[in-house]
Amino acid sequence: MRILIVDDEKNIRLSLKKYLALEQIDSVGVENGEIALACLEKEAFDAVALDLKLPGMSGQDLLERIQQRGIAAPVLMMSAHGEIPDAVQALKSGAKDYLVKPFDPAELIIKLQALVKNKHLEDVVEAEKRTSPIKTGIIGQSEIMRNISVKIDKLAATTVTALITGESGTGKEVAAREIHDRGNNSAEPFIAINIGGINENLMESELFGHEKGSFTGAVGRKMGLFELAGRGTIFLDEIGEMPMPLQVKLLRVLQDRKIRRLGGMNDIQVNARIVSATNRRLETMIQEGRFREDLFYRLNVFRLELPPLRERSEDIPLLADFLLKKTASRMGREAPLLSPEALDKLSAYSFPGNIRELENLLERALIYGESHIIKAEDIELHEKPAPLKSHDRFKKDAADSVGYSLEDIEKEAISESLARNNGNRTKVAEELGVTRKTVLNKIKLYGLERQ
Repeated sequence: MRILIVDDEKNIRLSLKKYLALEQIDSVGVENGEIALACLEKEAFDAVALDLKLPGMSGQDLLERIQQRGIAAPVLMMSAHGEIPDAVQALKSGAKDYLVKPFDPAELIIKLQALVKNKHLEDVVEAEKRTSPIKTGIIGQSEIMRNISVKIDKLAATTVTALITGESGTGKEVAAREIHDRGNNSAEPFIAINIGGINENLMESELFGHEKGSFTGAVGRKMGLFELAGRGTIFLDEIGEMPMPLQVKLLRVLQDRKIRRLGGMNDIQVNARIVSATNRRLETMIQEGRFREDLFYRLNVFRLELPPLRERSEDIPLLADFLLKKTASRMGREAPLLSPEALDKLSAYSFPGNIRELENLLERALIYGESHIIKAEDIELHEKPAPLKSHDRFKKDAADSVGYSLEDIEKEAISESLARNNGNRTKVAEELGVTRKTVLNKIKLYGLERQ
């Protein structure tokens, strides 16, 4: 915990620093509001102990500046007996608590700890409202997964930036969560952001926040997810979907560890670890001019490659047991057992959709199955040929294309791909070999929004 003490009396600053140090609390003491504001803009503090009466800029004025500039540290106001009405006014202006001088330093420490704890809880609640982190640990005893677990332990012991790669459905968010949970800041927020699922026009505001009036509809200040993460972890899934303008801003965050709210004038310190993930080859995207090379090297400090399920089939029994119990609990049922024949059927399957597909198969089996045992016939596998790329799909025989325009063929290709991928625009773009933006434009052009 790190506290900023703002008091014009040197003896008080030194005394408070001494008492805080006895509780292993780091602190910085300054004598006026101007210096305090400069410190808060350059450094991160968990709370501010602020004297109401200061030379020059008053404590009330400093509090208002803190509020205006969006500095997140909660403020504890300190005041003399005759200043209680002013302290009450400060509470109305945004201070979180106050103490009347003279006070017991132990009471100050208790109040500061409560402020920091409450701020942390507020951040966690707000983060969970805006994201949906997965809270499942890594499951598997295969050699390849034991090696992955060792790498996660090594990574969790540091705060370095990491890039998780692997096919869709291999558990990249689960791995990111595991890195966070095994680290020293596991009590801090874990914020998972699906870049491909955020509207491009709202992405900057969601990530970095915005000030009131910064754009139409910005009726108040909004903290970005990077701020809410505190000293926790920001997980950027589908990082390859990030638009070029925001890639530049993310690069600045990684270089300077600072963000600026949309419409804001001041930089805000970023303390969270950044973990990103992708199922695409970023190296190929760099060659195509769709991903910044300098950003790639900033993200790729520590790389964790997750294996597809077909390369760790010995883990299927453990995964199936866990997923059956989870799904059955969600459905309000007792978890059935998998028959040996059903398990053999699953173990022999290639699982192009990886763990996510295994979960879907088991959920359908639970719906079909009528006993406490899932049989082989309850499991419907959907083996399908490799998807056609867009340039292959349009190589139809002349006989097949008679009476059809290029637009008809294109619409059919997109419609079929949407059906195969359950409406996932990102997967459609990958399957057809075009950009996600192109897919979105074509969906709108051909009226395929419902798909």
